[in-house]
Amino acid sequence: MDVANIKQFTNGWFIGAFDPAMLKTNQFEIAHHFYPKGFRGTPHTHKIATEYNYIVTGKLVANGKDLMAGEFFIFNPYEVANVEFLEDTNLIIVKTPSVPGDKYEAK
Repeated sequence: MDVANIKQFTNGWFIGAFDPAMLKTNQFEIAHHFYPKGFRGTPHTHKIATEYNYIVTGKLVANGKDLMAGEFFIFNPYEVANVEFLEDTNLIIVKTPSVPGDKYEAK
């Protein structure tokens, strides 16, 4: 049995084509992220990857839509991700494929 702690991984990303990773693969990436109430992410886009987000706990606004725990939202390639957190929020994020560096700040 292998054991790890999320603190061992970069920004919560624990599976993908990067180091460190529990599973190294270029097929997808998985992360667990926590954001405090009031945090606003830097608007960004991906040119290759599709990003699937699941809200475990909390509430947020993604691209103008109010979302809460139990809901999914998806950012497709070239779609700007613009998120504001209305409550402390835990997200599970899956991106496919895993392409390190495929994140671009939106203007």
